[in-house]
Amino acid sequence: MNLSFRRAPAVAAFAVFPLTMVCASALVHNARMGAIVATSAGAGAGAGAGAGAGAGAGAGAGAGAAAAAAAGARAARAMTPAITITNYSFHPGALTVGKDSTVTWVNKDGDVHTIKSTDGPETFNSPALDSGGRFAFTFHRAGTYHYVCSVHPYMHGVIVVR
Repeated sequence: MNLSFRRAPAVAAFAVFPLTMVCASALVHNARMGAIVATSAGAGAGAGAGAGAGAGAGAGAGAGAAAAAAAGARAARAMTPAITITNYSFHPGALTVGKDSTVTWVNKDGDVHTIKSTDGPETFNSPALDSGGRFAFTFHRAGTYHYVCSVHPYMHGVIVVR
């Protein structure tokens, strides 16, 4: 997975403000601009930065920090590799991730599906997933993992772990 990070132009304008304010504002700004943002565990704590894209200080410690935390959670979900199950197929059908990555399958079909490995260095087998159900697996070992839906064996996919 190739993620590129960029610094939002609005971040430079906050150079005179405390770091927590800059982090909270950058998270809110980048989340609204659709950017993927890398965050640290402490980002967004401290003084509020407003709910807008660089709207300034003074919106209160709770509102700015809460908006920044929500933006950070959205950014983290955007970086989590996900496979959707729709129209009786896995999308994407092939996915490459790094070691120790967690992949989440989400069933968006109206039928029950499963995820079962057929080969690879590690095995995984989900319970039956109703519509809206999720299954996650963390890949600790490099290799190629083929998997199928055991309910519909013509559904298959592959994950390559590097």
